[in-house]
This record gives sequence, structure tokens and C-alpha cells, in this order.
Amino acid sequence: MIYSLTGEIIAVDQNGFAIQTGGVAFFCFSTMNTLQKVGMKGSKTTVFTYMNVREDAIELYGFYTSNELDAFKQLITVSGVGPKAALAILSVMTPDQLALNIASGDAKAITKAQGVGTKIAQRIVLELKNKFSTDLTQEQTDIVAAIQSADTSADLSEAIEALIQLGYSRSEAAAAVSKLDKSLSVEEMIRLALKSLI
Repeated sequence: MIYSLTGEIIAVDQNGFAIQTGGVAFFCFSTMNTLQKVGMKGSKTTVFTYMNVREDAIELYGFYTSNELDAFKQLITVSGVGPKAALAILSVMTPDQLALNIASGDAKAITKAQGVGTKIAQRIVLELKNKFSTDLTQEQTDIVAAIQSADTSADLSEAIEALIQLGYSRSEAAAAVSKLDKSLSVEEMIRLALKSLI
């Protein structure tokens, strides 16, 4: 198993990048987040890798951070989630955002990834909830708590639902509302939450 590669980026396209090290160039499939960070052709970098061995191919996946690699490895353990779907998910959200979406049960946010439908997103949340909920920051824990308390508070729930109707994901809406004074009116919560989201 190749854990990481350090070398010069010699090619980049929308699917990944080629990195030359020790006279050999390796092509790594990757996420949009990593592609933005590895730099342009000619830059030197280190990437963390995962090798996927199939009957008809050996594929290498490269990530700018070990956190992204870990999230990728967790995602592909879910039944029905292959490397391409995992890359698509990690292209539209960071590992921290993914952890928050899973811990808060926000399957809708995961469906923003190309080719990931509602059933797969719900399966990801169901199968990975326990694994991701232990790695949350204090801020993320507060957001999850806000989502859970929305179930018992009609005003919080109404404010979050209104923001969802405006196109925000459940975790984005809850993050904005969790920072507000809970004694505010629903209209005030929505107005102030929108201000912070724009």
C-alpha cells in the first residue's frame, strides 16, 4: 500500500492529477477540494493516497489531507458507495462538513454530490452516524444539539424549516439558528440567520 507521495505535479485535469516522484509519475483520482490545493503544474506537494485494486484495474486516489483520506475510506465502507461517489461527496464538502451532515442526519446536504441519490445519502447517514459523531468539534456539537432541540421547540423548528425552504441544507440552517438567542421571535431568527448565511 502506498501511504503518501511527495513530488512534482506534472499534469492536472478535472478527474485528478499526475505526480512525479523518483522518476515515476503516478496518476491519482481526486476531489475538487484537493485539486484546488495541490497547485498548478510544476508545483511540489505531498498527497495521501489510497490504492483500489479491482479485477480489471489498479487505481490510485490522492488527497491533500489525511482527514480527507480518512473520510474517503469511511465512505467507501458503505454499501453502494464506490470511490467515484465518495470523490463526488468530498468534492462538494470538506470532511468536517461531511461529519456534521452525518451527525445531524442531514442526508439532503449529501445529495448535492453528483450521482448521489436520497437512498444512498440516507444509507451513509445511517451507517456512519456513530463513527462520525465522536469526531465533532464543540461548534459542530452545538449545531447537532440545535437540530435535536428543534424537535422540541416549535419556534426553532419553524425557523430551520423556513431556511430549508429557501434552499439551505438542514445543517446550514441549524448552524445559523444555533448562534441566536432562543427567546427571539421566529421572524427575527430567520432574519438574523439569513444575515449570517449571506
